[in-house]
Amino acid sequence: MTISQDGASPEGLERRTFRADRGDVGVRLDRVILRRLADRHDIARPDVQRWIGADRIFVDGVPITRGGRRVSLGEEIAVLVPAAPARREHLPEARPLDVLFEDEHLLAVNKAPGTVVHPTKGHWSGTLFNALLWHAKQWGPRGGRPGLVHRLDKDTSGILLVAKDPEVLARLARALQRRTFTKQYVALVYGHPPQEAGRVQLNLERDAEHWYRMRVAENGGRESVTEYECVATSGTPRAGLSLVRCRLVTGRMHQIRLHLRALGVPIVGDRLYGQPRWQGISDEALAAAAQAFPRQALHAWRLGFTHPMTGERLQITAPLPDDIRALVALAKLPLSALDAGA
Repeated sequence: MTISQDGASPEGLERRTFRADRGDVGVRLDRVILRRLADRHDIARPDVQRWIGADRIFVDGVPITRGGRRVSLGEEIAVLVPAAPARREHLPEARPLDVLFEDEHLLAVNKAPGTVVHPTKGHWSGTLFNALLWHAKQWGPRGGRPGLVHRLDKDTSGILLVAKDPEVLARLARALQRRTFTKQYVALVYGHPPQEAGRVQLNLERDAEHWYRMRVAENGGRESVTEYECVATSGTPRAGLSLVRCRLVTGRMHQIRLHLRALGVPIVGDRLYGQPRWQGISDEALAAAAQAFPRQALHAWRLGFTHPMTGERLQITAPLPDDIRALVALAKLPLSALDAGA
């Protein structure tokens, strides 16, 4: 079987085609395919491996039988994937929102930890977006479908910006691309950064074997930059805790979590990228609290941007949630240090 020149595919399958770039060179074909299909969370590596030898994967029009084959620059890779699942209708739900700012054009909400931002597989209800759809009923004739300007991980708390109509959403999206936003996060980490303040710059890519993880790219990947400052610390350099303020220059998935791990100061409670460093804390109560902390201690703290319609410069702050505050207090770290120099 070969793929027809007009791109027709067997019924029930969609043809995805891409050209190998420098980041793909020398990488196993199955890993490259999974990375290029990162938008399809329903596809995993075993699926790709089953398609090999089943006339579902082609390189320069020729069917492939070995997933371990290494990719060369410029090769055209085509994959016949199952049609994407039908989109489900998202329903309004009467759930409370912690609104930090709102006018006729946009609003900023304080997302609680553990809240999924947008409906997805396994989380079709109870999300922040369901609550926003309900809230949007109050917007009157001008209001429309809420548009999420950016996202936060389920277990990251803090500020989310929402547009009330497509024009506002488009203007805010352009501002994000131009990097005119100032996005500051607060993280509680194990140990102490090697410098009081600095900049982390790494290229990141999605993990080919686990779509929900990111990793530092050996070749290619996308640039990611975080500026950080350690504002308070307690204990020894490896066995204590530090409060770190981070400013995103870029906004890649899991960027801060990976960057702080690369600095040797993993975030407390991070089950995906963290380390069990609580074992080295001498204060038994603090060690137990750090071990039991149920999520990454990361909070989207402050957002600065130019209002897309009025031109006013806004700065919105989301107070630290109770769970991080309690751990910070137990570590005897001064929260007042957060605002110094911010």
